[in-house]
Amino acid sequence: MSAKSAETTGGSTAGELDVVLLKAGRLKIRYPARLLSDDGTRIAVRASWASPGVRDFGFVRFGPGDVFTEYYWRDRWYAVKEVRDARGGLKGWYCDVTRPAALCRGELVVEDLDLDLWRSADGTTVLRLDEDEFEESGLRTTDPEAAAAAVAALDELEAFATAEGGLESLLT
Repeated sequence: MSAKSAETTGGSTAGELDVVLLKAGRLKIRYPARLLSDDGTRIAVRASWASPGVRDFGFVRFGPGDVFTEYYWRDRWYAVKEVRDARGGLKGWYCDVTRPAALCRGELVVEDLDLDLWRSADGTTVLRLDEDEFEESGLRTTDPEAAAAAVAALDELEAFATAEGGLESLLT
């Protein structure tokens, strides 16, 4: 089965695609990924660290060799990204609050809504991120329904991250 037929039928398949991350309607980043599965609701892809050099967030560093297994939903307002180092060691999970994903013609398109969540591999650190950027975005004024969905998504992610089974329970 080809990737195109998976887009149409929601069947599971492997193939190449581009992840297209938009922010405020503009391209934030585009990177290649391998489609791992698509069940019609949840899409899983695997991609290598796509930015040049190392990005140090203080609580985690991403860089060359890191591998991201990314899970997107067509009916949820977030993406969950399992992050592993070049040796396969789990770093943790980086979660983006986004509008629901769309897969069309070899592109997985998601719109970043600024809110993020980090959960360390051992589960001892759960951080809500970029709430100030979200407030500054003006989404509460320009699209109150989307803003409410974004805040609810961040709350849901935090609940999963701190519960027994963690974010992994979303991914099985």
